[in-house]
Amino acid sequence: MDFIKTTEHDSNYDHLENMGISDLLININKEDQIVAFAVQKSLHQIESLTKQVVDKLRTGGRLFYLGAGTSGRLGILDASECPPTFGVPNGLVIGLIAGGDTAIRKAVEFAEDSTTQGWKDLQQHAISDKDIVIGIAASGTTPYVLAALKDCNTHNIVTGCITCNEGSPLSKEATFPIEVVVGPEFVTGSSRMKAGTAQKLVLNMITTATMIRLGKIKGNKMVDMQLSNDKLVHRGITMLVNELQIDQETAARLLEKHGSVRTAIKNYSNGN
Repeated sequence: MDFIKTTEHDSNYDHLENMGISDLLININKEDQIVAFAVQKSLHQIESLTKQVVDKLRTGGRLFYLGAGTSGRLGILDASECPPTFGVPNGLVIGLIAGGDTAIRKAVEFAEDSTTQGWKDLQQHAISDKDIVIGIAASGTTPYVLAALKDCNTHNIVTGCITCNEGSPLSKEATFPIEVVVGPEFVTGSSRMKAGTAQKLVLNMITTATMIRLGKIKGNKMVDMQLSNDKLVHRGITMLVNELQIDQETAARLLEKHGSVRTAIKNYSNGN
């Protein structure tokens, strides 16, 4: 099958400049509704890759995201939210972006076109075959990502990808590809829209399912979350009140003493 970039196809809408705000929002929302169904069609691919992530992290490996532009920023976002949400070390899930930290806020010209920098960035973190690398690229052709996955494969590092085109070079390079085909964007080629939304949904699924399988959730609660602000402290107190059937004052003392919901539950149950 010939590779066709549906992410670059002309929008299904034209003369956008003549639309009123209401029509613009209605039509953007109409296109957004396509995304969840596109993700649903790829669940078997997401499951296959997630199993690999769980296995690698369970045996001491790390998860790396590699992307450029919107895709890179989404990977960094997901990685940065894992420690506060699940109480894991900062280095367990790592997001890398073409152009480095500067590119998180500002576009770095031609950074995504490098065929060597992606692997160099991974080497800065002492990448090994204990780890797993997921390349994120809506187009499925980004040189920074594609070349890095090729290098990973030659070093026996398990690779996956998240792309929004079927049959892309990136999908063919990744051992465990995920293809979420969302079709043309509302603004032609603007993959920060439906493609970006699809990538965010998939990233949520991979890390959330992984952390649950690694035992970072109890029942449906984030018992290992970092207590980094008053809202989260209050949430932790409420968890303890409901779990242990104690009053708020006792729960607050336990949380302050033990520093985490999980540890507080464990020690209270042991009479400490």
